[in-house]
Amino acid sequence: MPGYTSKDSSHQDSSSSHESTAPFMQVSRQAVITMGVHALHEIGSNSICNVCIANGGSCCQGCRHLVKGIGCQKRNTSCTAWLCGFLKFFLYETDLLREWNDFWEQVPGQDYREDFTPEVFYVTKSLHLPDLRNLSEALATDLHELAKSHIAIGFILTLREKIDKQIDQLHECQHTRKRKTKIKRNIKILSSPFHRFQKELHEYRQKFPIS
Repeated sequence: MPGYTSKDSSHQDSSSSHESTAPFMQVSRQAVITMGVHALHEIGSNSICNVCIANGGSCCQGCRHLVKGIGCQKRNTSCTAWLCGFLKFFLYETDLLREWNDFWEQVPGQDYREDFTPEVFYVTKSLHLPDLRNLSEALATDLHELAKSHIAIGFILTLREKIDKQIDQLHECQHTRKRKTKIKRNIKILSSPFHRFQKELHEYRQKFPIS
């Protein structure tokens, strides 16, 4: 793909701490941003984002690179890699969150709303997410209905932050079974109103069982 050049890992210094036998690929900063944006498009992130934006919860709010009516004028690796609680939940439930995280952990120089990523660097993993727009549309519809049925201001945004916190905690306690079970239960409770999404997810899992 454009922006990628393969490089055999056997040519790396033998003292390198990287022990993977996977070939290194030279990649441009712009290529990983393009790949990330395309992956988000494939899973249908816009449907979910539109609900948050309509409820005053744009993750880009206040950013100096955002132009009203036009969008982001300076994409970077950091903002492309960042996921809100709903998108984390979406990838968690479709068993794709680790793939997303593993890819972006290879990308150096990420910071808050900017990056210091080199124009060219090496990775061992690429990023390809499937077309899941039917699932994201179902989740977006659930969120829209929840926003309409709850009069509390910011209900959807509060729910997003609660889910985000639980998934982050789950990532941090992978080796603590009891804590992990409790957090998974909390996520299930918080996402219990997502009826349409759960129906689509069930059908998805039947077609593509999680190993």
